[in-house]
Amino acid sequence: MTDAEWARVLPLLPVPGWMRGRGGQPEAYCHRAILDAIRYLVDNGIKWRAMPADFPPWDRVYAFFRRWRDHALVKECHDRLRARIRERLGRDAEPSAGVIDSQSVKADAVVGSESRGFDGGKLINGRKRHVVVDTLGLLLGVMVTAADVGDRTAACQCGCWTRETNRARARAVTRSGAARQVSMRGSSSSKGSTARSVAAWARSLVAMSASGLVRGRTTA
Repeated sequence: MTDAEWARVLPLLPVPGWMRGRGGQPEAYCHRAILDAIRYLVDNGIKWRAMPADFPPWDRVYAFFRRWRDHALVKECHDRLRARIRERLGRDAEPSAGVIDSQSVKADAVVGSESRGFDGGKLINGRKRHVVVDTLGLLLGVMVTAADVGDRTAACQCGCWTRETNRARARAVTRSGAARQVSMRGSSSSKGSTARSVAAWARSLVAMSASGLVRGRTTA
């Protein structure tokens, strides 16, 4: 991690109790070294126990990661970085529209029937992972459902759990070009001219995606 990157991340991290006069022993490892270890793990796809000796012990790295994750610090860091990129490109910090795509994968025999389904289009019995990005291709959310859940249904569910970070209303566009208005409160409407304009916008996105002009599509 460069000094410039560390300067952006440092304000997001909690201040240890001993530095705030609350007692306790100083932490044995620097937060910067912990973040470097987490980034190395994600970048190389290794197991926690395979952490190189150059980094702090794997169990301490995992303990910090779990603590930050449970306190939503990982998500907060990601959302702020996304907002900075959008503002740098002349966009609003929070997107008003998202593009959703999904991929069905086969589930093992031990996966229970309550969490799996049959994707008739792909002829796959298993689960489906949905990825929602903005029109710049920046990640908004990831969701795993049974394979029989379509993108439209998943978009409504995503609209419920992203209302804390996005605007009151957002448009979710499926990969097929169909569009519907999704309320972040859980309701939806796609009537009249609004539906027609959103559908036209969706078709233009699909066309640009096919020509490589838009990075918003993803195959999860």
